[in-house]
Amino acid sequence: MTKEEIIARRLSAQHLLSPAGAEAIAGNLCGVQAQFLSHALHGLKIRGADNADGLIKSWTIRGTMHLFPEKDLPLFLYNGREHFLRDVDTMQSDAYMSAERKEYFSKLILDTIARGTDDREDLKNICENAGMSESESFSAFNPWGGLIRAMCEEGKICHKVQEKKAYSLCPRFQPMEKQDARLELLRRYFKAFGPASIKDAAAFFGFTQREIKSYLPLLPLKEIAFEGKSYFYNDSEIQKGHIPDCLFLSGFDQFLLGYEKKESLILPSEHIRDIYTLAGIVRPALLIDGKVAGYWNLKNKKLSITMFENGNEEKIKSEANVIWTDLKEIKFT
Repeated sequence: MTKEEIIARRLSAQHLLSPAGAEAIAGNLCGVQAQFLSHALHGLKIRGADNADGLIKSWTIRGTMHLFPEKDLPLFLYNGREHFLRDVDTMQSDAYMSAERKEYFSKLILDTIARGTDDREDLKNICENAGMSESESFSAFNPWGGLIRAMCEEGKICHKVQEKKAYSLCPRFQPMEKQDARLELLRRYFKAFGPASIKDAAAFFGFTQREIKSYLPLLPLKEIAFEGKSYFYNDSEIQKGHIPDCLFLSGFDQFLLGYEKKESLILPSEHIRDIYTLAGIVRPALLIDGKVAGYWNLKNKKLSITMFENGNEEKIKSEANVIWTDLKEIKFT
């Protein structure tokens, strides 16, 4: 394959050339990263989904927030998941709250949600009225996780897919075992993100390269060599397609997160920090003819576009007006 063929295949497999519904998109892409919900919803929109029906929100791959199909709870919350958690993000005792108190308030939160009260602030008030101290509240409703995260990690509750923080009960499910789940995740990865290298997969999942190599013989993969490196993919039912002139990728888009950034086929090395900032943000990238040519920001219906080089403005404006029909301004910087 040529570089252009690899990029076109990735675009097609990730539904950027082959539109699909929200469940198919999020399932096939191993979730859609959702620290910022607006980015996640844009990522779904450019892939053909106008809503997030059938999806829930919780911490999964790399310990980060994702949208994923509710039916995939056993897969994404498999037994033996490994990612960093602070003490306040577990059911264990921490500096602010004992394990016994966590268990007590966990049951209260579950009962309250079951009765129809699911708003975060309402739940916090109910817990405080039931005797939760200020320091315990800091643990339970910690802005970066807390008891709420511990309950999500255990598959008891999940975030509703909305800007205002609220939760729903998870249906009962049996988590998959680690080996089976990781095998399925890698199967999905190489089908949607391939051709991809072992280093790419390791960066995406946070698995070791040795572990990924151990799964390769169990997967229906093809191997190609490109510029001296081995790439793997599953070619079943993937339309090859053509690279589009212009794509407004979302912030934290899977098309960028799916690969080791220093070996990207679409992002010039001199612009890595323009897209992957030192603050841990992955900016919404503008893809022109299969190459990251800048990034964009939308606020109050005003679109600001920062280009790495001049040109293509009319093409970009035309595509922007297709995606956002109510734009007040398009500004290039």
